[in-house]
Amino acid sequence: MKIKKLVALLLAVAMVASVLAACGSKTPAPSNSPEPSQSVEPSAEPSNEPTAEPLKDVSDMSYDERSTYLYNEALGEFMALYEAAKDETEDLGLRYALMAQAEAKLLASGAFLPLSTKGGNYAVSRVAARTASSTLWGNDSYRFHNVVVADKFITAAERAEIKAKWAELAGTGTFEQWVKDYLTGKGYSLKDTYNMIYSSDPQTWDALATSRAADSEAIVNTYDGLYEYDMENVLQPALALSHEVKENADGTVTYTFKLREGVQWVDAQGRKVAEVTADDFVAGLQHMMDSMGGLEYLIEGIIVNASEYMYEGADMSTVGVKAVDNYTLEYTLTGTCPYFLTMLSYNVFAPMNRAYYQSQGGKFGAEYDSEAATYNYGKTPNNIAYCGPYTVTNATAENTIVFQANPAYWNKDNINMKTITWLFNDGSEATKSYKDAVAGTIDGAGLNAAALEACKADGLFDEYAYVSDTDATSFCAFFNLYRERYANFNDETTVVSTMTEADGARTNLAMRNQHFRLALCLAADRASYNAQTVGEALKLNSLRNTYTPGNFVTLPNEATVTINGQSVTYPAGTFYGEIMQAQMDADNIPVKVWDAENSTSDSYDGWFNPSAAAAELDKAIAELAASGVEISAANPIQVDLPAYAGSEVYLNRANVFKQSIESALGGKVVVNLVQCVDAKQWYYAGYYTDYGYDANYNIYDVSGWGPDYGDPQTYLDTMLPDYAGYMAKCLGVF
Repeated sequence: MKIKKLVALLLAVAMVASVLAACGSKTPAPSNSPEPSQSVEPSAEPSNEPTAEPLKDVSDMSYDERSTYLYNEALGEFMALYEAAKDETEDLGLRYALMAQAEAKLLASGAFLPLSTKGGNYAVSRVAARTASSTLWGNDSYRFHNVVVADKFITAAERAEIKAKWAELAGTGTFEQWVKDYLTGKGYSLKDTYNMIYSSDPQTWDALATSRAADSEAIVNTYDGLYEYDMENVLQPALALSHEVKENADGTVTYTFKLREGVQWVDAQGRKVAEVTADDFVAGLQHMMDSMGGLEYLIEGIIVNASEYMYEGADMSTVGVKAVDNYTLEYTLTGTCPYFLTMLSYNVFAPMNRAYYQSQGGKFGAEYDSEAATYNYGKTPNNIAYCGPYTVTNATAENTIVFQANPAYWNKDNINMKTITWLFNDGSEATKSYKDAVAGTIDGAGLNAAALEACKADGLFDEYAYVSDTDATSFCAFFNLYRERYANFNDETTVVSTMTEADGARTNLAMRNQHFRLALCLAADRASYNAQTVGEALKLNSLRNTYTPGNFVTLPNEATVTINGQSVTYPAGTFYGEIMQAQMDADNIPVKVWDAENSTSDSYDGWFNPSAAAAELDKAIAELAASGVEISAANPIQVDLPAYAGSEVYLNRANVFKQSIESALGGKVVVNLVQCVDAKQWYYAGYYTDYGYDANYNIYDVSGWGPDYGDPQTYLDTMLPDYAGYMAKCLGVF
């Protein structure tokens, strides 16, 4: 089973408030242009005329057969282009251009609807802007050891001045001291504690066996990797001091890292366990491959013989990782990987002490069994070893997690936070985070609509409220292509659908139709939906119109691609989003995914189009009639959307989704809000599922994706078939 890094939407606004200003955007600089290459040709220009072919009956297929069939039916065009794009490792311009075309096909499938990103809301905070890494990928933005926290809310004007100075000083290594001097000069005192909220307890403390954000965002503060992005977004040595790259005669590429000596592993009580050595990275990679917790896809086809070890039983000695000596580590790659170093800030390359792991019942290879009675590794914070800035001294479920400075940490004299405390908040009380921030219980909060009014009433808004930056996380609404479950998999008595068997069968057929899915996408008023969490004034700020942000990369060199039969050459510096838009336009998809004037795919609603939604539904009705599905206001298609009834904010948001879709589609589609009494029920309807067949919804809006490294592949790989892409399971397949 493969599980990729999945981020939950619950409390996204509030959770990032304490580091809201620590987000930004970065694109690679163009390089010299090689000769343009010719791409594979996408399918011919699609016809807008509905066909009358009946849908194939898939009910008698096995789950894997049905998943494959439905995936190809919905995402076949995407996959064909994407495979061609991934093959391009030398010509980065062509690689990115083909990926942009592939993503356009993905969006045009209507299998999911981009909703929003993190940030873009009003907030108040004691945390200085830009004092955590704002790198768009990996986990380093959740390393909080060097954040700068003041004793009072920082004013909006001062925050703007800090951000401007960051832009000036980034890359010089001087910003951290400047911001400390600035704040103390303004009369603030600096704290060495940082309090923030969280909404989901880690399910494991094993960094190498998970890619869920709720786990990895906590665990990342307990270990160091080889390199780490600092608050100026510069990749700095951590456990590695330096590295060299060598291209081998057989086409492989070797990265050799020299490790820092004298770094200690400690247990949860701070007792020394062992010294960190190169073998810890060998053991870590092997355990990551054994556990198959969702990180392994990142090295498939990248590390020599990693795939062969995982799927064909190859010996670990053949895998491209080697401890040359205690302080020299080698990774051998199958070939050029342009984004390899950017992957090092994600937990796929975390170290693990072999002896400690074995002392907790851990085994390697064919003997690995996380279900064994003697296996305890990662089950609690007391069952891991630490080599990072903090140990966990308290982890009380749905209450408190405390990270205390590790006295044995190699860089202990250069961390700003001695204690980091996470306090649980399930979002059931709309103004709790704001009230706690004002009281000093936590150090910052995002302002939802209710909190915004409270802030204004308290007289704090004008001086302290600021608009937070957005990041690269993409939250989406996912459509289940073939729903099999109508109650939560962990408890059949919760989140139970009212749909009849006949209703479910009709909906499954409708969801297989591209025009029906696009009708849903175009009918949803995303701006009004977003307003429920960020307020009316900022409802557009965090809207996202794509999966991969359109400005995530630019072409480093000129590239020529074929768009529906026409050869088009894009110069170096062209944004990824521009090429996405060109393919969408060529396919007559009435969606704006790129704002060329502002060079962004965010902060406007490029999808909501009721008249186009109605036209798409008319096409769907004509096509589905061939499969015996009659759709009308008298006989509508029903779709279930799990709704968190315990939160006024999230219930209001679900109602906007319902009302806008039903209105735009003339009552021919009815959205049933299936109420979840608490956040756990909401999560178990989809977020905590491991397979598509456990997805208890037709539409689900709790999940999202944050990038692992600096290449569009980090997004698009999540939609691979055959259990290789975790987001595919959000579509009810694999």
